[in-house]
Amino acid sequence: MLRPTRLSVQTLAFIAATALTLAACDQKPMAEHTANLFVFGTKVEITVRGKDAATMEIATAQLSEEFARMHKDWHAWKPGELTDLNAAFAAGKSKSVTPFLKPLIIQAQTLYALSDGLFNPAIGGLIGAWGFHADEKPKGGLPDLAAIRALAARKPAMTDVTIDGDTVSSTNASVQLDFGGFAKGVALDRAEQVFKALKIENALINAGGDINTLGDGGDHPWTVGIRHPKSWGLIATLGLKPDEDVYTSGNYERFREIDGVRYAHILNPRTGMPVDHIVSATVIADSGALADGAATALTVAGPQDWHRIALKMGIKYAVLVDDAGTVYLNPAMKARITFDPDLHLKIVESPPL
Repeated sequence: MLRPTRLSVQTLAFIAATALTLAACDQKPMAEHTANLFVFGTKVEITVRGKDAATMEIATAQLSEEFARMHKDWHAWKPGELTDLNAAFAAGKSKSVTPFLKPLIIQAQTLYALSDGLFNPAIGGLIGAWGFHADEKPKGGLPDLAAIRALAARKPAMTDVTIDGDTVSSTNASVQLDFGGFAKGVALDRAEQVFKALKIENALINAGGDINTLGDGGDHPWTVGIRHPKSWGLIATLGLKPDEDVYTSGNYERFREIDGVRYAHILNPRTGMPVDHIVSATVIADSGALADGAATALTVAGPQDWHRIALKMGIKYAVLVDDAGTVYLNPAMKARITFDPDLHLKIVESPPL
């Protein structure tokens, strides 16, 4: 499912910001241009440094066109190429796909394998059954839990999907692809490619708190703040190295609330039930798609299994916050974060990744 922004006053998220240190007074500041676009219902804030306005306009126009096509053909429930493919799966048929969709399926299979199936874009049927295939927050009572358990028992998986040239089929009619868990990362990775082709060396792309960077930020290095789970304040700050990407997945993003109980949109693909133990998981990587998918997988893995999954996915920096406010992170991430000492956070440090 292609979901809206991840920012919430109830959660940990990353907010783009520049470093507080100013360039020397005798140094001419690097030219900076900004633009706003939308992809998958999320506002995308683009900052480009070191290029003229004309280059920025070219980049923005190209990305606007590509993002619009992504929103149409990668959408899990509005008519487009992906919904046509899902209809074919349900009917037990194969279907040819375009070069625009095929690489996304291949990436999804790779991330599925790396995450031990905890990142599973094949569970679109389960997401729909919970009411999250909609633009508005779902209302009403609980869905049919017996039907959800039965669908989960049919184990829709990316390993059920077969690619033969440009023809795609599924051996499991329950497979319904939903790329919402990493499509934003793929989109921002594509933005980086556009910038590189235009010789843009320093850029930051912020899609609702998920961030891709290009270069080191020039005279103002890229810096992000880790927001407090229960307020607009920050619990920590973190400087980014060149070309790093930062993504957060949280169970606060979309949910349905019934009798005071919140059922989040991030589902455990093995049970079909919402994840309820992790408020958010944040990952730094050199690929938006990897960081996006890994953040989802670590949220599902939870406090007991996140370290193993991070190792398997090749993640070097990760931090999680559970529903009690405990922070879990690896030593390399801890070495890069400056926490607010006044908050007295409970921090659980893992072995190295």
